Amino acid sequence: MAQRKSTDPPVRDGDRRSRRLSRGTRFVVTAYVICFLWGTAIHLVDLAGGGHNSYASHAPAPIRVYFVALVLLDPLAAVLLARLRPAGVLVAVAVMSVDVAANYYVNWPQITRHPDYPLRPLGLLPVTLFALFVAVTATSLYGHLARLKARDSALSRTRR
Repeated sequence: MAQRKSTDPPVRDGDRRSRRLSRGTRFVVTAYVICFLWGTAIHLVDLAGGGHNSYASHAPAPIRVYFVALVLLDPLAAVLLARLRPAGVLVAVAVMSVDVAANYYVNWPQITRHPDYPLRPLGLLPVTLFALFVAVTATSLYGHLARLKARDSALSRTRR
């Protein structure tokens, strides 16, 4: 094992873990984190602009509560994923599954009147594309992060 020079910056555990990820896995984690932080920013702007009433007033109360809760759930997913925790993938899948379903439910009257409504660049399109990205990548990402966590646990047990 190479010794660290005193001029080298200290290596945090998360830094070592992220260096062991493949380029593709790092890309996926980065995309998740950026999208969840972007979602957090959008929900914060919505709430700042109109409070809890900024979300479809015709939607059932549980959906409106969920949209407000995304101000906490989106950054939770981002932090867990940035820390390379497998639970972050589970949170991401749950958040995006409910988010896309709730958005389509609320916007269904618009979709039935204008079938191209989901293809508009602002609104359903980014939510749908990100939900599809999560659906396609979640199983593999969870496996990578779970193996990484298991290796780290095994290493920490052998160092004791």
